[in-house]
Amino acid sequence: MTGDPAPAATYRLRHQLPLLVWLVLVWNLLWGTWSWANLLGGIVVALAVTLLLPLPPVVGGARVRPVALVRFLSYFVVDLVSSGALVAWQTVRPSGIDRSAIVTVQLRTDSDLLLTILAESLTLVPGSMVIDLDRERRTLGLHILHVSNEDDVERQRASVLAQEERVVRAFGSPDEIAALGLAPGEEPARAGRRTP
Repeated sequence: MTGDPAPAATYRLRHQLPLLVWLVLVWNLLWGTWSWANLLGGIVVALAVTLLLPLPPVVGGARVRPVALVRFLSYFVVDLVSSGALVAWQTVRPSGIDRSAIVTVQLRTDSDLLLTILAESLTLVPGSMVIDLDRERRTLGLHILHVSNEDDVERQRASVLAQEERVVRAFGSPDEIAALGLAPGEEPARAGRRTP
């Protein structure tokens, strides 16, 4: 017994429509002028991209919690301003930037969406850049512009874990929020698994 393909096609089109509209908009913005030819060309390109290069479906989605979102955005803006001022000072001071470091941080989440939000929020802050993200191992590699000692490195690690917690609390599922209680790198217990 086979299902009716019409509802599946309607469901797929409904979820692909925002992507199609976005691709057409980007196509027109890249051309710099609006015309019927650019609009039709954008539609053809958007359909070709989505049909020939389909993306895997996004599982789940964001569950936005307003209070946690405001907290996340508040910390992000403060980090943005303070780090921008610090980097500006370090570039104009006579001694310049002494040492930088690459730090690996063991995370607690493995959600594609949450990791993307975390990586973008860390990279947008001046003075740090995500250079590696391993979802399977739940590790994040981060380049830090200025460190003076090992305490600075540990402070940066703690800052990344605090940012991860804010992201998960703002956008994560209840299971992902519960996983914040685990130590970084610790696997959550699976249902039905017996412990010795």
